Amino acid sequence: MRIAQIIGTVTLSRLHPSLKGGRLKLAVRLSRSDLTGQTEPGHDPVVVWDDLGVGMGDRIALAQGPEAAQPFRPELKPVDAYNAAILDRIDLDE
Repeated sequence: MRIAQIIGTVTLSRLHPSLKGGRLKLAVRLSRSDLTGQTEPGHDPVVVWDDLGVGMGDRIALAQGPEAAQPFRPELKPVDAYNAAILDRIDLDE
């Protein structure tokens, strides 16, 4: 699980039927130095399946890879990244 920030929305002309009920968002993963304001996010953006209603600029808990499809079992969804939670606050110990 990683922390990411939503930077955009993905619009499709056709949607795979199993993806109904959610939206595709564009997010960038955040490192510890990104979270503390020492650096700007430098990772490549990733397309995230969201069914929680995340907004622009929100920070999320991001599941990627095989773990991203686990919440939907036994149904199969063609997702590589999934929004597991919307983060209201992040506390970092120095």
